[in-house]
Amino acid sequence: GKDGGFLTPKAIGNRIKAKGLTKLRWYCQLCQKPCRDENGFKCHQMSEAHLRQVRVFAENPDAFVDDYSVEFETAFMEILRRKGEHVRSRATALYSEVVADRHHIHMNSTKWLTLTEFIKYLGKEGKGAVDQDEEGKWYIRYINRDPEAERRKEALAKKEKMDMDDAERAAKMVERQIRSAQKALPREKEGAQAAPQELVRKEGERMALSLSAAPKAGPAAAHTVVG
Repeated sequence: GKDGGFLTPKAIGNRIKAKGLTKLRWYCQLCQKPCRDENGFKCHQMSEAHLRQVRVFAENPDAFVDDYSVEFETAFMEILRRKGEHVRSRATALYSEVVADRHHIHMNSTKWLTLTEFIKYLGKEGKGAVDQDEEGKWYIRYINRDPEAERRKEALAKKEKMDMDDAERAAKMVERQIRSAQKALPREKEGAQAAPQELVRKEGERMALSLSAAPKAGPAAAHTVVG
């Protein structure tokens, strides 16, 4: 009976919770120490270790906030990176993965007041592709800023531009050739119409070939006899 109860999902879940998944209100961010309950948290606040951290924090609070912000962002970006460049993830789901670590940096210790503010920051800095659905829920997709990957993207973009320029030049050349051909076409038509006009006679005229010898040797001449 006891062994069976010890291995039940509920019992296992309780032991996992007891190991450190404590509520936010009983967690000391300065010391990164989770406390079991309110009494434990009060005892910790009076400890020498905690008071020493409070004094250090009081001397330079901005440095602490900046450090916490960097740590939180690093943890969040690592989870986002694992999702890959083609996965659009809901921001709250990613945040849940961050806070699943018992020693995670709590958002209220960072310079961002809300998750929305943090997600907008990532979008503005180009660290993620951010969008919001009709219900107001935020989504984010990882953008790979690896230098080698960036170089490959730039090289590909450059090649695509060169290919486009080549295609554009070829298209313009064909266009010029078509325009030139269209300009030349009317002249050819005019020439074709003008040639037969040289052989047209006035009405009533007929052609005769003179076979009489010319004063000087030469070819037979054609002359017109009016009837």
